[in-house]
Amino acid sequence: MPSWIGAVILPLSGLLLSLPAGADVKARSCGEVRQAYGAKGFSLADIPYQEIAGEHLRICPQEYTCCTTEMEDKLSQQSKLEFENLVEETSHFVRTTFVSRHKKFDEFFRELLENAEKSLNDMFVRTYGMLYMQNSEVFQDLFTELKRYYTGGNVNLEEMLNDFWARLLERMFQLINPQYHFSEDYLECVSKYTDQLKPFGDVPRKLKIQVTRAFIAARTFVQGLTVGREVANRVSKVSPTPGCIRALMKMLYCPYCRGLPTVRPCNNYCLNVMKGCLANQADLDTEWNLFIDAMLLVAERLEGPFNIESVMDPIDVKISEAIMNMQENSMQVSAKVFQGCGQPKPAPALRSARSAPENFNTRFRPYNPEERPTTAAGTSLDRLVTDIKEKLKLSKKVWSALPYTICKDESVTAGTSNEEECWNGHSKARYLPEIMNDGLTNQINNPEVDVDITRPDTFIRQQIMALRVMTNKLKNAYNGNDVNFQDTSDESSGSGSGSGCMDDVCPTEFEFVTTEAPAVDPDRREVDSSAAHLSHSLLSACLLCIVLALQRLCR
Repeated sequence: MPSWIGAVILPLSGLLLSLPAGADVKARSCGEVRQAYGAKGFSLADIPYQEIAGEHLRICPQEYTCCTTEMEDKLSQQSKLEFENLVEETSHFVRTTFVSRHKKFDEFFRELLENAEKSLNDMFVRTYGMLYMQNSEVFQDLFTELKRYYTGGNVNLEEMLNDFWARLLERMFQLINPQYHFSEDYLECVSKYTDQLKPFGDVPRKLKIQVTRAFIAARTFVQGLTVGREVANRVSKVSPTPGCIRALMKMLYCPYCRGLPTVRPCNNYCLNVMKGCLANQADLDTEWNLFIDAMLLVAERLEGPFNIESVMDPIDVKISEAIMNMQENSMQVSAKVFQGCGQPKPAPALRSARSAPENFNTRFRPYNPEERPTTAAGTSLDRLVTDIKEKLKLSKKVWSALPYTICKDESVTAGTSNEEECWNGHSKARYLPEIMNDGLTNQINNPEVDVDITRPDTFIRQQIMALRVMTNKLKNAYNGNDVNFQDTSDESSGSGSGSGCMDDVCPTEFEFVTTEAPAVDPDRREVDSSAAHLSHSLLSACLLCIVLALQRLCR
């Protein structure tokens, strides 16, 4: 046989082998593809009745095909939309978890504060009558500031609580000494003795510790739920790269072009495509898991020593206990104030005729349990936090698991049991390449998606940073240290509310520091975590000098 005949036969045999099986020279019908294409809502005017040569195709194999250029373009856009919807649907659980739990916790906390304020108001009206109503703004301001702190206001809890007790002392000092007239300057002098004389006993110190650590934990926790919600919402809205869109089209709709509309992608093939398309999302996982762990730690504090419900429910009882203590020690307190601030001027005759017992002789009468407001938001903090903890645990590793969750969907892949009867990107056969590991750097050799591993997604990196910042705040809150959520450059980091570990064994996971204020007597100790402020230190030193001078005078 002449050599030129062999040279012609070999290319012809190759061409015949490239034709669809059983097609001979006659092209196969595109009827099945037309039906599937029309079911997607596309116009059948774009699709041929029989296979045509595929040299025009830019993504799918350039063999005999049922796809025109218009079809390939439309199916590429369709694959992009379906991918975006898949990611959004797959992350639906984590998004709704943070949205619904944030709403529930916020609702619970606000109602808890409202119930506590109402309970105190009702109790004090019954117990102290007009005396309370004439001075009720002192207590209203306390709850206003607590609410403002919770909603992210720039409130220093310790300073605010100190101010509350100082104002209360001023008002009560006038009530127990109605025979005198007190100027504004004199009352300011009186308020300076709140810490030294301890007119309210140990209640302010204990309440300060309980309120600061509980509010710090609660506010930081709800802020954490907000950050989790925002990150989940943002990350679930993906913008696939051109390389990803090509890979999605090849995986989802090139079977249409090959006349195989019912054949689904192989599971491992799907995993490589999804790992390439969601490489940056997978990189979020490490910081996300640390964030969830920190949220769980603060949740444990809320269930235990930092339980806001156990602090706010009896706050009316505790404040009334402090008032009772002031009543019982009114004579000693007055005498020491008169020594330090000077003898006040007598009041007009009409006012001085009234004695202290006639003005302020009421004693506290506690409510019966059934008189207390109902539990906030129809639940208890323990039940609420337990529910949130369970959901948080389920949301760990959610971003690196996205490819696996998507590729398990029966509407997406042929599943793991059909490894021979699935689309492998070229034909209906087993998918042979190995599965890539998670994350951007591991996609350097991804056989399906062209990924530039030198250019991390800026948007995803922003979410990683947001999680990192929130995790640090949660760690601080776990130790009872206050966190400033506002970007105020003129303030020191953390507004200084106390560590809150005085009455409990402090954790060892994270480091924190407490500072003792100068002692007035050997038995007195006070938490002062804002000692870093120079002005506060100077004030403490001045007050100490005044007290020491008074002690010498008393001798």
